[in-house]
Amino acid sequence: MARLSNLNRKLIAAGVAALVLTGAGAAWAQRDPAYAAARSAGQIGEKYDGYLGLIGAATADLRRMVDDLNIKRRAVYSERAQAAGATVEEYAFTSGCRLITQTLPGEKYQAPDGSWQTRTASAPLRDSRCP
Repeated sequence: MARLSNLNRKLIAAGVAALVLTGAGAAWAQRDPAYAAARSAGQIGEKYDGYLGLIGAATADLRRMVDDLNIKRRAVYSERAQAAGATVEEYAFTSGCRLITQTLPGEKYQAPDGSWQTRTASAPLRDSRCP
């Protein structure tokens, strides 16, 4: 991925902040009981690319749920990226940085080296390109 320009970083960060602050983040996350259970069980986690990832073997229902949420995320990223003058990949990456920061202790996230980590009380490992 090409390096983000400072202007694009600021625009994307502002868009992500607006998404979270307006409450769209809660609706967008679709935290239904199945999602919450899979997240707390460590079956899914936040990836650095802004999408959810499956950890280990997954049922067909879990795959469908993750695929559906990722399609919804991509739609939001596409809309927001266009408004910010950024690519979908740039916007998704910056969103991934924020979403990983928002994980709670015990939840899974993808570290910059691609490994799955369990969030502790400490700050998560983040990509050096994160704003």
